Amino acid sequence: MKKTNAMRKLDQAKLTYEVLTYEVDENDLSGVHVAISVGEPVEHVFKTLVLKDGNQHFVAVLPVAANLDMKKVARVFDVKSVSMLNLADLLPLTGYVRGGCSPVGMKKQFKTVFAKEAEDLDFILVSGGQRGLQLKLNPKDLIKYLGAETADIVLG
Repeated sequence: MKKTNAMRKLDQAKLTYEVLTYEVDENDLSGVHVAISVGEPVEHVFKTLVLKDGNQHFVAVLPVAANLDMKKVARVFDVKSVSMLNLADLLPLTGYVRGGCSPVGMKKQFKTVFAKEAEDLDFILVSGGQRGLQLKLNPKDLIKYLGAETADIVLG
């Protein structure tokens, strides 16, 4: 298997991870579908969302079945408001496509926050940097490596 940028970065940092692959369904890129496809609990599968506030960009990583609370995440990053990055801007900004966006190995490392739910899990899955590829690893190791923080960012 060809290493993705996310995998190369984790290798460089000497972080342990497991690669899980699944068949991509272009009609269903949801994280719930990913969880079912790889046979892992849905609460362990996390999605990576790229946000913007003017010219600043941020990353939020949260459980796939959860919705992001834009007001909470704006407070975390100490900005007035955030919005989702336009899909057309995702690949040029991060090097990743929708359904394959990893919090690791973007073209530039942006300020990142993980949902506090990650703190209580012994492992999480995040995209490996391409559709059909998930990386299973210790969330505390990943959060530390990325210089990220955890916060209550989930709606509800």
